[in-house]
Amino acid sequence: MKKEFYVHPPRRTKFKMSERKALVIVLFLFTAVCGLLSDTVYADEIRSRAAIVMEASTGRILYGKNPNLPLPPASTTKLMTAMVVLDRIPLGSAVVISEGAATISRIRAFRAGETVTVETLLNAALIKSANDAAFALAEAVAGTEEKFVELMNQKVIALGMEDTRFINATGLPGYGQHTTAYDLARMLRHALRYPLIKEIINTKASRISTEEGRAIFIRNSNRLLWEDESVLGGKTGYTREAKHCLVCASGQGNETVIAAILGAPSREKLWRESEALLEKGYKILQGTEEPVMHFTRADYKTSVQPASYSERISEVKEVPHKKTHKKMAKKKTKSAKSGRYTKKYKSDHAYEDGKQSGGDKG
Repeated sequence: MKKEFYVHPPRRTKFKMSERKALVIVLFLFTAVCGLLSDTVYADEIRSRAAIVMEASTGRILYGKNPNLPLPPASTTKLMTAMVVLDRIPLGSAVVISEGAATISRIRAFRAGETVTVETLLNAALIKSANDAAFALAEAVAGTEEKFVELMNQKVIALGMEDTRFINATGLPGYGQHTTAYDLARMLRHALRYPLIKEIINTKASRISTEEGRAIFIRNSNRLLWEDESVLGGKTGYTREAKHCLVCASGQGNETVIAAILGAPSREKLWRESEALLEKGYKILQGTEEPVMHFTRADYKTSVQPASYSERISEVKEVPHKKTHKKMAKKKTKSAKSGRYTKKYKSDHAYEDGKQSGGDKG
């Protein structure tokens, strides 16, 4: 036997004027929120943690997602390295590759003891993203990388990049090294004023050689150079912490736009999102779309903590070692003798060099 249910008709309620106003306000707010959600569809399509599109001629922001979020710069750092070098040393100067430069990482182009010119090193650093080239340039200019970094940060201040700080010339991982999508776009905007940098980052492939006569073929790590004729060049970067990064410029007619991406989840996403951002920049300049800015709270919670310019690594207090049981201590000693820790150390450095996982493969 089926049960029948009787539904009472809704009772009519007389709203007071204040209640009606409240209802109208609620409906208005609901509509506004729906509109905001529809505007954030494009932001959701950009999976990278931070991105920006800038008009090169004026520096005007056309689109931004977390533009001021501090994040690791990876090998995009080498753009600043190149500018500081060109400010301070002649292109024809000869540089001998030191043992420190030759062993800085596995992403390298030269051997210890080889002699190369500054111009050759700049090509290797910006096209191949060779870390030994960037390190050798730092030594050639300032004697040590530490002193060269001081010059880099002086340049940062001069350019008004308030949310950027460097701790090395290569972009390899390290505490306190950070930039933002906004600062990165501004950095490329300034770097394009250097004719040699503009020429090098637009080079798909090149053959360089040492003074001893050894020829080296280098290929640009920026795939967009092959896919989009309007792309004028840029600089890639990748570390396990920074993920995939790119800052690039594109020109159509009299208009040039710069797109910067930090923290893309994959290399393929990096290329596709960069193309989408450049296209969006042109649409905004043509007046078919409006400038948009998005901020996501989750990314700000997980961003790196920027360090002050006066901070020194040596000032960090050493964490006291925990007491270890005697048996555990013996096991650790035995493992160390067998070379297990040495292998792990090498594996970590392989990460930093952009091999299996995460270092800077440019």
